[in-house]
Amino acid sequence: MNQQTSWWQRAFAVDLRSLAAFRIGLGLLVAADALLRTRDLGLMFTTAGMLPPAVIRSFYDDPCAWSLALAIDADWWGAAVLAVEAAAGLLLAAGCGSRFATVAAWVAVVSVLRRTAPATNAGDAWLACLLFWGMFLPLGALWSCDSRGRGRRGTVVSTASALLVLQVAVVYGAAGLSKWNPAWCTGDAVRFAFSVHDHGTPLGAWLFAGGWLSRPVAWSVLTLELAGPIVLLAWPAARVRLLLCLIFMLFHAASCLTMSVGLFGYVGIVAWLPLLPADVWDALGLGRTTGCSSLVGTGSRTDLWLCMTAGSLALVSLIHDHTPRRDVPLPRPVACLVNLFCMHQEWAMFGSVQPQEQWVYARAELADGRVVDLLRGGRPLEAERPAGGFWSLPHHRWHKLMWVLPRPRYRCFAAPVAAALARDWNRRHPVGERVERLELHCARLGRTPEDDTLHDLLLAAWPPRDAAGAGGLERLIQSLDAADDLSTAVEPRPSAGVD
Repeated sequence: MNQQTSWWQRAFAVDLRSLAAFRIGLGLLVAADALLRTRDLGLMFTTAGMLPPAVIRSFYDDPCAWSLALAIDADWWGAAVLAVEAAAGLLLAAGCGSRFATVAAWVAVVSVLRRTAPATNAGDAWLACLLFWGMFLPLGALWSCDSRGRGRRGTVVSTASALLVLQVAVVYGAAGLSKWNPAWCTGDAVRFAFSVHDHGTPLGAWLFAGGWLSRPVAWSVLTLELAGPIVLLAWPAARVRLLLCLIFMLFHAASCLTMSVGLFGYVGIVAWLPLLPADVWDALGLGRTTGCSSLVGTGSRTDLWLCMTAGSLALVSLIHDHTPRRDVPLPRPVACLVNLFCMHQEWAMFGSVQPQEQWVYARAELADGRVVDLLRGGRPLEAERPAGGFWSLPHHRWHKLMWVLPRPRYRCFAAPVAAALARDWNRRHPVGERVERLELHCARLGRTPEDDTLHDLLLAAWPPRDAAGAGGLERLIQSLDAADDLSTAVEPRPSAGVD
């Protein structure tokens, strides 16, 4: 065995027991995602909800951006797709028809991701990528209904296993490169990002309120994301890999507690499971491998062709996103293929963090004279710095939707969001508490300590202006400068899946 082959095997071989743990984690994540999304079934998966199918199709403007959830414009269809996602996740976790379950889970996750595009983040895209590479790996070889206790212990190295490892490395490397800027190097980005008026939880906001922790944490994150992928690939020794797995898993566990990022942290933890070395399972007494003699490759020529095609598209998307021409769309045929495989690789998570406080609120005038905030369960309106900021919204899906709504590309969803909020409230309350007028606002304070100007943009109103000019939009007297200013309050490059 020559040195080059030995490095390949050590860098890209994965233990079958680690793959089994990965399969179980993936399945549970997919099932949990489906269950959690039922909270918004009426608001995000119906034709009259916040994300109407026609607007979603126009938003993508690409037939290759497929989604089974958009195949039928019926309210029951969204529930059916979520049921398929949940069933596929449970089958995958149990290892029943593992290959079929992985394919079904990937199709369902991509379908749901695109059906709710403005309310998805990098964690959803990463989950889809992990499921895609998992389709070409023997996930059911051990600890599954498929193996029935007769599974073969050992390791597997193949094109799919290499791409799975590279996918993990790329996520962190790209995120680290995007953070190589003054805001992160000075530590200011951490203090801003962990505010409840950005992406922080109350715990995260409390930890970094004083700013003394910001610089060491920022430097640690930068070092981890930039050096981690290099160490992962260049030094694939078992002890080094185990240490990396533990560090990154703890990193994601901490992010779950301190940041409002949905399932991203949990997806990150599961992503490291297949990289656990065999020594972990040996130490736990869960079977022992027999070294290189048990090394196997898997997959047919079709699998190889699909993996190589998807890997090439992922590489093109990654390179395009990290060049000066990233704002120029890819050629239409290439973009269509990237969408077909769902291989868009944009991982600039929190690369650009603005020194500002921003928030959203839905000002509703009720029939009984009260003025409440519909985004916060009808509590009394706080038009400036509402307590809890984005954390006070129902959950992360709402946070992400409201975060991107001011951007020009996503403004098409503003009117449906306002209308859906009013209809949902009126459906659940008596006539005396019905919404008569609703205004959906996005606001922020200036980006420097010297600038305390409050910029407030009316995104949409309900009821909308009628042919005679009446309705809720008569208060829409906003300057074009203010609208442009707010639309760039977050990262200017639009993305359907990345915070």
